[in-house]
Amino acid sequence: MDRAFSDVRADDFDGLVVPGGTVGADKLRGSAEAIDFIRAFFDQKKPVAAICHAPWTLIEAGVFEGCTLTSYPTLKVDIENAGATWADEEVVVANGLVTSRDPDDLPAFCGKLVEQIAEGAGAGPAASN
Repeated sequence: MDRAFSDVRADDFDGLVVPGGTVGADKLRGSAEAIDFIRAFFDQKKPVAAICHAPWTLIEAGVFEGCTLTSYPTLKVDIENAGATWADEEVVVANGLVTSRDPDDLPAFCGKLVEQIAEGAGAGPAASN
């Protein structure tokens, strides 16, 4: 079932997967409702997973300063300029934030996401601003 951001709350979910892809990530980072929704998961320290270009939304939300994460390689400079460390690794987990580079990394990405959700609330990342 599809729902608008105005119809859902982070309280209703155990974790969040932010989809990758250039067009989708760019549209999400341009939506104040989407950014507020993403930020709420960090505020509640719930697991968040972002793959490929999805970290653009995290940059917009201002939630990962000081973290280490990965993404599609072309986001490296964006991530570093936002105050994080970029790593060229299959999957990176930092305080409940799970990131991967691209669809080839999906097995590791999904496995770590399941682990983080199993750990539950409080295992997720804290907002940095």
